[in-house]
Amino acid sequence: MTNANGIYPETEKMHDGLPTKDAEYSVVQMDRVNTLKEIQATLAKLKERDISVTARLNHLVASQKDFQRELGKLDLMRAQLGSQTVATRSISNSMLSDAASTAKRISGAVQRLDLEQARVKATLDVVEQVAELKACVLGVTGSMGAPQDWETAAGYLNRASKIPKEIVCGSFAAEIVPSAEVPDSPDVTLEHAAESLCGLFLREFEKAANEDNGIKVTRFFKLFPLIGKSEVGLDVYGRYVCQGVASRARSNMNAGTGGSQRKDGFFYANALTKLFEHIAQIIEHHGGLVERHYGQGRMVRVIERLQVEADSQGGIVVDTWSDERNIDRKLTDIRSYAFTFLVQSFLPAQNTRPTSISRTSSPATFDRNTESRGQEEDGADMKDVDAILNETAVMLGKWSLYSRFVAKKCKEAISSFLETSEILTMPPLLTNSSLIRKIADRLILPFNIMTTFYFRRSVEKAFQLDEQPPDLSLNMNKTIPSNAPYITSAVDDVMYIVNQVIQRSLATSQRDVVASVVPTIARVLGSDFVGMVQRKMRDESYPKGAVQGALPPEHIIVAFLVLINNLDIATNYVKRIVQSRLESLSNTGTTNGSETPSRTLADLYPFSHDVVFVTNAMISLQNSFETKTSELISDGIYVVFKNVMKPRLRPILADAFRDIDYSMTEEELEELSREAEAENDYNLAAYEAVPRRFQQGWEALTKPIARILTEANYAKLLSTVISYLGEVLEKRIWSFYGRINSLGTVRLERDIANIVSLVVRGGKYALRDSFTRCTQICLVMNMEEDEWEELQAADGGALVDGVEWKIDTEERARAKAMIRNPA
Repeated sequence: MTNANGIYPETEKMHDGLPTKDAEYSVVQMDRVNTLKEIQATLAKLKERDISVTARLNHLVASQKDFQRELGKLDLMRAQLGSQTVATRSISNSMLSDAASTAKRISGAVQRLDLEQARVKATLDVVEQVAELKACVLGVTGSMGAPQDWETAAGYLNRASKIPKEIVCGSFAAEIVPSAEVPDSPDVTLEHAAESLCGLFLREFEKAANEDNGIKVTRFFKLFPLIGKSEVGLDVYGRYVCQGVASRARSNMNAGTGGSQRKDGFFYANALTKLFEHIAQIIEHHGGLVERHYGQGRMVRVIERLQVEADSQGGIVVDTWSDERNIDRKLTDIRSYAFTFLVQSFLPAQNTRPTSISRTSSPATFDRNTESRGQEEDGADMKDVDAILNETAVMLGKWSLYSRFVAKKCKEAISSFLETSEILTMPPLLTNSSLIRKIADRLILPFNIMTTFYFRRSVEKAFQLDEQPPDLSLNMNKTIPSNAPYITSAVDDVMYIVNQVIQRSLATSQRDVVASVVPTIARVLGSDFVGMVQRKMRDESYPKGAVQGALPPEHIIVAFLVLINNLDIATNYVKRIVQSRLESLSNTGTTNGSETPSRTLADLYPFSHDVVFVTNAMISLQNSFETKTSELISDGIYVVFKNVMKPRLRPILADAFRDIDYSMTEEELEELSREAEAENDYNLAAYEAVPRRFQQGWEALTKPIARILTEANYAKLLSTVISYLGEVLEKRIWSFYGRINSLGTVRLERDIANIVSLVVRGGKYALRDSFTRCTQICLVMNMEEDEWEELQAADGGALVDGVEWKIDTEERARAKAMIRNPA
């Protein structure tokens, strides 16, 4: 078969002029026919398809004539469009080319006109600038003549400085500006005038400064930037304010010459404070004037000049203070002190019991006479050391406050024209100053050394004066006159010093101080304080009976319990001190007895990441001390349990279950109850004997201990005792194997429940976990047969029906078998 678009195989079917794949069906069907009827049916279908295809082909052939006619029309239209295109090009070439050339000529003329206008305008600008220059030159010359109007002359120079340099030095200005009165070129004239005015302003400024005429000083100070001499003006102004700083500093130091004022504990601290305050006032009050007339950031140059003077005057104060207070000699005495009492206390063969010393010389309340004796013994007067530390802390705190103020002012000046970080950092003018090095050598280093000595010597003296709380007794019939917590005097004394030293060190706002003092406190507390308590617990107050099996003496037990309390209370004190310091610092320092306002830790340590460092140091102090005390408390609690509580627990249980028969019948129990009522002895009653006896023994054992120990220590001891009691009570329950009937299991379960309730009364509910095995054994013994069968059927291990079993399958079977069958 064929059509206008090509040739198709006979096996393909045509549809609207396009072949289809349906013709393959006929071929397949012809391959599969077997009978004559099938052959005829297939031929009929093929004939129908042949007719259909032929009709479609005829339709396509008929429509081809219309298609050829439309193509002819398109060819005609193409010819017409071609002629129109030729005509259009002709019109464009003949008519628009002239207009385009005309437009190009006009555009060029406009550009030339704009160029001429720009040149004329530039010429006019030059002429105006030269005219302005000539007016300025004449104005400067005229003002510097007879009128001596310095402000006007400076104003003309300022106007001239705004004229471009190439105009001032150009040949046109050199021809136009000079006159008979001013024959020199304008650049030479202006330069000579600026130099002349600068010298004049310098003389007048110094004259006004010598006369202390603030108005004239300000007048001439404002004129320097107008004549282009800003650096000269800032330098001379810096010298002027530095003269005032030096004069004020000398008068402050001379105020104590030859008198007793220098012996005042805060004389030099006040002198340094006044120096810093005076400089800060100058920067604060004069900064606006400098920034307004000299530009943003120019105050930094004045601050640098002031810092040089601060280095000089502050160095004089620090050096004089060091010499006046004999710091070097005191450091030598401190380094030579051997801490004999502490060293000998850790020697096992030495009798380290201190001689009787009056409590009036406690570190918390220094006594004048006792300190005088201490000066002879120690080689360094603790009162003098404390006074020096207080004065040093004030000086370091004021230096930190001054440094923060200067750093903020420098940052504000720089941030006005540069991007700066939010973190406050020390400016180079401070880090490179000689005063900061002198403060590190003369203040921070002695402060750290003296603080270490002061703290360790205070700990030593606290243990020399250590006293037990009076009239403590394990006898409940005796009242204790003092109030809980029961600790020795050394704890209060040492913690008072810890708080004082930390507060004073943090008030310095010096990272180097914290980096030295806080770890020192942690080291001394961990080695000396905890070590002394440990030695006392081991050598002096260890609760051990005189003979095997005997209880320790009462006073030894009491002393040991008090030492455990010392560790617990000391830990709480350190936690409270650290947390209070981290939250806020109130009364951070005193000057002549006046308190400073409350400041946060971030306020005291504003530079870089100092506040993070200080916080970590304080937390490290708390954690390290708590770790050491917790270990020693745990050891002490175990000793009390092992030597005091444990030997009495078994007798208490033995007495509680004495003569108790869990195999008695109901009739026998009723008879026993009647006998108890007749004799009015409830200890014979079968249902009350065990809990009553155990309560008497338990209270006699625990109440005296609980009265002396702190709540936290007693909770730890109770947890240890109850854990052991659960094991002993379980063994007691197993001992009734084969000696208990069904009624006895009910009685035993009730007795165990009463004992557990009594033991955990007032404590944490978790303490009941120690008796879980006991209660589960009793639970199994009291199970009905159907419950027991369900438990055996559902036995899946430790967790059955949502109940976590502490006793395994064999133990449950053993518990169920404990009941003696009736004969």
